[in-house]
Amino acid sequence: MKVTREQAAANRAAIVKAAARLFRERGFDGVGVAEIMKAAGLTHGGFYGHFASKDALAAEACGVAFKDMVDRLAGGRGLAKGDLAQYVDGYLSETHRDRRDIGCPIAAFASDIPRQDVGVQAEYAQGIDHFADTLIGRFPSLAGNDGDGRAPDRGKALLMMSALVGGLALARAAAATDPELSNEILSSLKAELTRGDTAG
Repeated sequence: MKVTREQAAANRAAIVKAAARLFRERGFDGVGVAEIMKAAGLTHGGFYGHFASKDALAAEACGVAFKDMVDRLAGGRGLAKGDLAQYVDGYLSETHRDRRDIGCPIAAFASDIPRQDVGVQAEYAQGIDHFADTLIGRFPSLAGNDGDGRAPDRGKALLMMSALVGGLALARAAAATDPELSNEILSSLKAELTRGDTAG
């Protein structure tokens, strides 16, 4: 039976969504095409009707994971405008640490990216760039210009992003064998990053 254009688009979206979740959970090399197709509710044989290669899927899945994260941040997801402390608290939470599959792609993909195809690397770099700009838009205190009308200095936003991602990665690395240390990393970093007035 011939698949309609709409159904083909829906199937492709399901593949990308499943791949974005599984790649975050287990890494790009930790999951194969057959498993991704099964998670999308499709047969393995249909994969190459949608993608030229696993690398092509990985690049698109990386881009979609970043878009979802940026859209959630830009939309607020229950955050008050400029409430950076609330965002830091959620990012450095035990829930986020333990749910790689639905979490931040910056932290989930960081160690894998240098070994991936250049297309995947490009999507990742673009995602970081957009995320930094979205942080500044969402949290004016990270603009680094004191609201004086000058173009934002992204240094403060990049520092915040690096601290969040690095702290989450360390907490995940320690969680299985030393949960107390993992929790200490999260709580200590939260305290440091939210010290003083962090509202925009």
